[in-house]
Amino acid sequence: MSWQLALTLDRSATRRPLAGQIRDGIRRAVEEGTLRPGTRLPSSRSLAVDLGVSRSVLVEAYAQLTAEGYLTTRRGSGSRVARPAAPREPARSALLSPPAGGPGPQPDPAVRDLRTGTGVVRSFPHQEWLRCASTVIRGADSVGLGYGPTAGQPALRQVLAGYLGRVRGVRTTGDDVMVTAGFAQGLALLCQVLRARGLEAVAVEDPGHPGEREFIARSGLEVVGIPVDADGLRVDALAASGVRAVLVTPGNQFPLSVPLGDGRRAELLAWAQECDGLVIEDDFDGGFLPAGRRGPALQSLAPDRVVYAGSTSKVLAPALRLGWLAGPSWLVGELEEVRVGWDLGCSGLEQLTLARFLDTGGLDRHLRRLDADLRGRRAVVREALAGLPGVEPVGAREQDGGLQAHLRLPAGAGTADEEALVRAAARRGVLVRGGGHYALDRAGWPPAVVVNYASPTVSALTEGMAVLAELLAHCRADAA
Repeated sequence: MSWQLALTLDRSATRRPLAGQIRDGIRRAVEEGTLRPGTRLPSSRSLAVDLGVSRSVLVEAYAQLTAEGYLTTRRGSGSRVARPAAPREPARSALLSPPAGGPGPQPDPAVRDLRTGTGVVRSFPHQEWLRCASTVIRGADSVGLGYGPTAGQPALRQVLAGYLGRVRGVRTTGDDVMVTAGFAQGLALLCQVLRARGLEAVAVEDPGHPGEREFIARSGLEVVGIPVDADGLRVDALAASGVRAVLVTPGNQFPLSVPLGDGRRAELLAWAQECDGLVIEDDFDGGFLPAGRRGPALQSLAPDRVVYAGSTSKVLAPALRLGWLAGPSWLVGELEEVRVGWDLGCSGLEQLTLARFLDTGGLDRHLRRLDADLRGRRAVVREALAGLPGVEPVGAREQDGGLQAHLRLPAGAGTADEEALVRAAARRGVLVRGGGHYALDRAGWPPAVVVNYASPTVSALTEGMAVLAELLAHCRADAA
């Protein structure tokens, strides 16, 4: 392999031999960290050709740097930047040292992370995705390898329109779909459009996703929390707020794991019509809901008032950074105007790979495989809590779906009990978040913990739930 290396030579410097310039340049790059330990350098023959010098000049420079300890040379593997001696461990700062009588036992080395916020990456369909990517790359022409439309590759937009119509009832066309770098970029674009239209605030579910609230606030819009109950978003409170845009998770409210009731759906769409408002539907886990609970997307009832949002982050992997918005025609046009000043779209090859993956049924097969796995995981949660009356695992019942369970603490427990339980779990190597982490207004919310049962290994989930069940049992005894 012909490796390359950036070096500049001053051929007018007659008092500085070329070998010395090469040696000094490589030495300086190593000392400054530009050339990292283990970096392979070009052979003396190929670098001599690149720099237009005699090979003997490079041999001399490499030999000197090797003698000084900057390079290592092995027959058959060329020259590499040497790895420095292990640095002496710095003295521990008093600021980082645990205080006397502090948090007590440290977490176990094998931490069981049951926090929400990650996709089901352990089940990523590597081989099927690789086959789709190979087909796309082999067939890519100058158009496929060039800059694509800002709104996304037409092939993916058309396939997405068909797929979303088939599995979620979304009423759209490829022209009204925009491909984004995940839902985060889609939300940021929507906020800019809303600001340009004169809106000053966006309503969100409370409790809800803290990261989404942060994105909205950073865009310059006020975040207004609207309470949620067993039927989902309280539309009466939304109407009283005076806000004209709202972000909701109607299919499976996050983190309470309850769907938006049919009556509330009708009320929400009537609100949007009356106040000339916009509903942003975040369908983050619609693919994980059982058929009996997977009603049509809210967008299907009012395509002129709802923008449907989804992504590959939960169903495939966050690393793909692919999402989509399906909204009214006027909205997609304004989104494109904003986006032109941001970027030139997402990776065209990954978009085309996703298009083929969807078109060949790859995602349908992937979700069917995950369905059985998630049913078993929900059973693990239920079994761990079976002996604890009063602790209902909403989101992990047989009729539920999704990715997380909301576990309310026993009657009589308070906010302090929730916080103590989270700390106690961490000391025993189980990471979990309390319900207060997701709330804007904590007042009136019963204490709870939220468990992500989809992402950890089955063994980590089983061990983590055993710890939580033991702690919940103590909490119940204390509350009684």
